Amino acid sequence: MAARPLDKRIRELITAALGSSDKRYSGTGQTDIPTGPLGVICGTGAALFWAAGLAVARQGLDAGLAPVDLVFHRCVWAGLAFLPVVIANRAADLRIFGWGRGVVLTLCGGPILSAFSYSGFLGAPLGHGGVIQPSCAALGGLALATLVLKEPPLATRVVGALVIVAGLGVIGFEALTNIGTHALLGDLSFATAGFMFAVFGMLLKLWRIAPTRAVIVTGVLSLVLIPVQWLIFGFERMIATGFWENLLQVVFQGFLSGAASIFLFTRAVILLGAARAAVFPTLVPPFTLLIGYLVLGLVPTLFQLCGLVLVLVGFRLTQKA
Repeated sequence: MAARPLDKRIRELITAALGSSDKRYSGTGQTDIPTGPLGVICGTGAALFWAAGLAVARQGLDAGLAPVDLVFHRCVWAGLAFLPVVIANRAADLRIFGWGRGVVLTLCGGPILSAFSYSGFLGAPLGHGGVIQPSCAALGGLALATLVLKEPPLATRVVGALVIVAGLGVIGFEALTNIGTHALLGDLSFATAGFMFAVFGMLLKLWRIAPTRAVIVTGVLSLVLIPVQWLIFGFERMIATGFWENLLQVVFQGFLSGAASIFLFTRAVILLGAARAAVFPTLVPPFTLLIGYLVLGLVPTLFQLCGLVLVLVGFRLTQKA
């Protein structure tokens, strides 16, 4: 039976976007740009979008939005964008790896993760969120790779993990001494988000699910937030903050720091290889501090800079073969 015109068009778009990352949609993904520079552009863009998403979330909370409102923007709009894809392939991804796994991935990498990520800013500054979340994701990924995936722990990676812990300790010390215990609670919220992302990544590897497929499925399943927001939390804060603030959150939370960053990072892995692409998440902490300073006027403290340096050194060590 021939595919409907809309289905065919959507499949063509998927083929052009995913290239060789998804065998089910065959495509060459050829480009006139050399793969090396293009991979660097994709990886750097992913890190920049992730960092910008954190900074814009901080801005949204300052403007009067609540974490649940940011979660709505983060998950629902991307889900609506992906819905035609799921309809076009008749929920093939869910049939392939099952509804149970789809729900588990949504719980680990969807609204709950986002809620912890945004709630941390209620008590801790932007610099903490930009450093702690990717750091804990890296630490959790190393631990789960050893405990669950049975990958042998290399000495350099263990040392790198300890250095990251030291960097997090510096930031935690600032939270306790200079800000207060509420900042430590915010840091714990960031850490929880990071570890949840590590579980999400481990499950993708354990179940052999392409990241792009997982993002599409979790986005569509997250559409359950629409009635939840309507019945429990309401839309009053979104209406009060105005059109432009909400549009800013839709663009950055719903698309750039979500679907676009995952797509770009996946392309970087395809073009450069997993080992070389692993360096790009290390750009998120400095990009976050830089955007916070240039756009929001948030000057990083000495503790944050020292913690950042330790974390970057630890990141580099954990990526050595």
